[in-house]
Amino acid sequence: VGEKMDGYLGIVGGATPALRALVDDLNIKRRAVYSQKAQAQRATVEEYAFTSGCLLISQTKPGEKYQAPDGSWQTRGSGPAQRDARCP
Repeated sequence: VGEKMDGYLGIVGGATPALRALVDDLNIKRRAVYSQKAQAQRATVEEYAFTSGCLLISQTKPGEKYQAPDGSWQTRGSGPAQRDARCP
């Protein structure tokens, strides 16, 4: 499981039904939070989710997975994560 650029979790590789259900549940909860906060900031859910994705990727720890700007899955090393050029 890793952080995606769109602010949601993604599954890296194969997934059991239990893992898929857990990730889906967490993403539904994230979308609910993003919707609420986006409305308060007069942004779209997608804009708020993308900005959150930028932040979440930057907060990954070494060894954690994240989606790079080219869409590939990367494992965070000791340096900074690769982030989209549009990230604040």
